[in-house]
Amino acid sequence: MLAGGAFGGSNLSVAQSAHVIGSDTIKIGLIGCGSRGTAATIQAFNAGDRGVRLVAMADAFGSNLQKSYRSIKSMHSDKVDCEGRRHEGLDAYQAVMESDANVVFLATPPGFRPQHFEAAVDANKHIFMEKPVATDAPGVRRVLAANLLAKKKGLAVQVGLQRRHEIPYQQCIDQIHRGAIGDLIFARAYWNGGGVWVRPRQKNQTELEYQLRNWYYFTWLGGDHIDEQHIHNLDVINWATQSYPIEAQGVGGREVRKGPDHGQIFDHHMVEYTYPKGLKLLSQCRHIQGCWNSVSEHIHGTTGVADISRSVIRDRNGKKQWESDHKKARGTGCQHEQDVFFAALRAGHLPNEGDYGAYSTLTAIMGRMATYSGQRVKWNDALNSTTQLANTDVLKSLEDLAPIQPTTDGRYTVAVPGSKSTLA
Repeated sequence: MLAGGAFGGSNLSVAQSAHVIGSDTIKIGLIGCGSRGTAATIQAFNAGDRGVRLVAMADAFGSNLQKSYRSIKSMHSDKVDCEGRRHEGLDAYQAVMESDANVVFLATPPGFRPQHFEAAVDANKHIFMEKPVATDAPGVRRVLAANLLAKKKGLAVQVGLQRRHEIPYQQCIDQIHRGAIGDLIFARAYWNGGGVWVRPRQKNQTELEYQLRNWYYFTWLGGDHIDEQHIHNLDVINWATQSYPIEAQGVGGREVRKGPDHGQIFDHHMVEYTYPKGLKLLSQCRHIQGCWNSVSEHIHGTTGVADISRSVIRDRNGKKQWESDHKKARGTGCQHEQDVFFAALRAGHLPNEGDYGAYSTLTAIMGRMATYSGQRVKWNDALNSTTQLANTDVLKSLEDLAPIQPTTDGRYTVAVPGSKSTLA
């Protein structure tokens, strides 16, 4: 089952596209050799297709490259064949595009995703790309344009919104779509946790290298955690409602995580999204230790409530009406997305998740625009925003000027709600 996938819109027939790979070796090129790119490659090998090989790798940092190579090879030594094809540097992705890889994995910091996705489509590669697919609206539009070309070329595109490939999620969403909780009236989504890593500044690091090493804390690179993490929860609500929000307003700021080692991003966001037909979503994400934690999605209907993350449906009195019969499959979406992706490629199918990957990314960006600015933000205004956080195409070397610079006290400009400059 290719959940969320789409066929058609291609100039190649299924038979023609199947002939591209057929029984031949599926050759992977990995761009972005951090933990997610490494794990996704291992999961691709675990999918069970014996004809899959890693033939090229690229990362901005040689340390990431070598660590990833050793990790993958230690688990699948017979499937790694990239001697002389491990490339280091900001422009190293180009060497992978020029290789004989027929599938590329894009797992660099999200700020580079539109640039790399466009290059992969131009190079006629099938694509798996991690979420989010952009950090600003111009990047979203760039992805949408490249995805249109991918469909015309008959290229498969899969996005790492793995809940779409987790069986309990699929079952619960299907129940909602079948009317198990009646008409949808309200939704809640959370990614509240203690936060992630910090990588201290090292002696002789350039400013650009420091920001790339700490990409999570710079909006141009990671999009803020509402985009980088909370997108998963927002995507589930979009999936359940079969729509996208038309407006957002919210609050956020830096209450605890506010030192220079935490870059620019907020440590909390709360957004009220309005969907067509008036449904409201209360969206909450927080990176503060010692607080209430939850990573979950909930939909309230006229006859019941769905806890989508637990795949349980209750009536309005709290009595359980339905529960997934695949409890053990919870948390297996990352593996299953690779299972179905490589099965589809081998069968000659062309799943394409690029559009909803882009629109769910925009959902998160619109929420950030609302919290950074303190204003109501309409969907079309967000989509058509000309605010570009960085021009990644001009970055060729770690010696290049970083898109943002620290102030004289070593801190970075942070969005202030109500001001004219929002960094949105």
